[in-house]
Amino acid sequence: MGTPVSGLLWRVSTRWRAAIDRAVTPHGLTHAQYAVLAPLLTLHRSGTRPSQRRLADFTGLEPLYVSKLARSLEQAGLLTRTPDPDDSRAMLLSPTDHGRECAERAIAAVRALQDDLTAPLGGLDSPRTRALVDALHTLLDDRDPADHMPDSPTLEET
Repeated sequence: MGTPVSGLLWRVSTRWRAAIDRAVTPHGLTHAQYAVLAPLLTLHRSGTRPSQRRLADFTGLEPLYVSKLARSLEQAGLLTRTPDPDDSRAMLLSPTDHGRECAERAIAAVRALQDDLTAPLGGLDSPRTRALVDALHTLLDDRDPADHMPDSPTLEET
């Protein structure tokens, strides 16, 4: 019968998370912090200063989790949280200069890791890798994956 799909997905995702942890640790980040800081940098580059809620929606993470991570990233000097003048309940997020530098280094490390991990499929631009990415988007019911993180780390990298 073979290994169930769920088991394979679990093993791949566990290995991927552990590999990202190892790649971003030298840059002073955990995988969870990277999963917030890298997308924040993407939004910042596009001219957006997201609320914690918008960043949660963008990343697919729980809003409470993003809030806790944003507080820890603020304490580490990697981002700022300021009240939204249009919504007294919301906090707007911006990376600090140090946060941008840290995220850029971590993104480069994760991209290099992604090159290594997709090498058995022929690399990032191979038809096999593209087919895998398309299949994963289908499983996630991701109707427009390009909307998530253009020109920056993809959801697969976080």
